[in-house]
Amino acid sequence: MSLAATELFEGRRIIDIALEYGFETHSGFARAFRKAFGYSPKQYMIRMAGYADTKATCKIGRYMMNPVIVKKPSFKVAGYGININITGVTYTKDIASFWCNYNGENLESKMYNILNPSKHGEVGLCVPLSEDGKAIYLLGVIVDDFSKVEEDMLTVEIPEAEYAVFTTIPVDTTHDKEQKDFAKIIAGTWKYIFEDWFKDSGYVYDENKLDFEFYDERCHYRQDTVMDIYVPVRNME
Repeated sequence: MSLAATELFEGRRIIDIALEYGFETHSGFARAFRKAFGYSPKQYMIRMAGYADTKATCKIGRYMMNPVIVKKPSFKVAGYGININITGVTYTKDIASFWCNYNGENLESKMYNILNPSKHGEVGLCVPLSEDGKAIYLLGVIVDDFSKVEEDMLTVEIPEAEYAVFTTIPVDTTHDKEQKDFAKIIAGTWKYIFEDWFKDSGYVYDENKLDFEFYDERCHYRQDTVMDIYVPVRNME
């Protein structure tokens, strides 16, 4: 499916790509594609517009011009938090790729074993604790309730909000076990959002809500590794 996805940007018909990769119908390919990426082939092309021209982080701006605006109901997150210090960081979001560089206990596997969420996918959330730079970076999963939460875990309720959802530039992480390039892309995307995108977007950042990152099957050592950034917005008054 990853190879088929790259064919979408060559100007070929979707049905021709489907037949080449072993699908008998357009609809069968579309279903498999949505299961793999979360979007139909056409939606994926829109989300990834400009991919062929984005070979470096410096081109993020041209790629990320069209985030999807969605309304998302409130939901619960439970997981583990790592104490960090953001002193000297330009803005809190710069630290958002922290988890990619974390080398401690495998808290991700531990979290899944204990909480057993209905769907795979991690929520990353940076929570400032004080003005002296102390903060917690939380990696959690979406849960129906907090009944399985253990004492060393943290919980957060994400309120209902309208979001601008940005998908990062696809990057090959098949041979990058430390995912350093992926972390740079994530940090660069946050930087673009707050320093460039908001200027002409017609939206302002909704400070009464929470922004977060979302990692799913698309970010596990593949040729087109991506993740989503959810930024709460409201119309500019």
